[in-house]
Amino acid sequence: MSSQKIYPVILPAFGAAIIAALAQLTLPIGTVPITLQTFAIGLVAAVFKPKEATLAACLYLLLGAIGLPVFAGGSGGFQALLGPNAGYLLAYPFFACLTSYFIHVNSPVWRNFLAFFLGDFIVFLFGIISLHFLGKFDWQTAFSVGVLPFIIPDLVKGLIVALLAKPIFNALKNESYFK
Repeated sequence: MSSQKIYPVILPAFGAAIIAALAQLTLPIGTVPITLQTFAIGLVAAVFKPKEATLAACLYLLLGAIGLPVFAGGSGGFQALLGPNAGYLLAYPFFACLTSYFIHVNSPVWRNFLAFFLGDFIVFLFGIISLHFLGKFDWQTAFSVGVLPFIIPDLVKGLIVALLAKPIFNALKNESYFK
């Protein structure tokens, strides 16, 4: 079987594994912990095509929903998709798709950073909405606990993803999928 046929099948599983592994690195700071989930999704999105990046994020959510401990801090279960942090999780496929759509092999660092930032914005938007409706926070508090503490860490994550995309593409340049 050619790599053109294999990659679209195995990459989503590989991407979901990367997201699950990095989600375990958390810094609990309040209602929503700082994790490397968005970094992992951004990295997967930077390297994979939109379809595979989106499928990786969806598979990650599915694995967590069926109870595997893949969410931040080793949690899992369908209840995570119904709680106050659900918006963040449910935004991940949109983040992956949008970011992947805008990052290409020859994209400059600023474009990669902007692509990450746009995807991350969707995560924050969904997160604020879920904190408001499911967590019963007023809009200002939802923004204060769900966005403000994460702005600097996420800008750093986005910069790292933007800087890593080019060397990763260079390392994979001989694989037809990544061209």
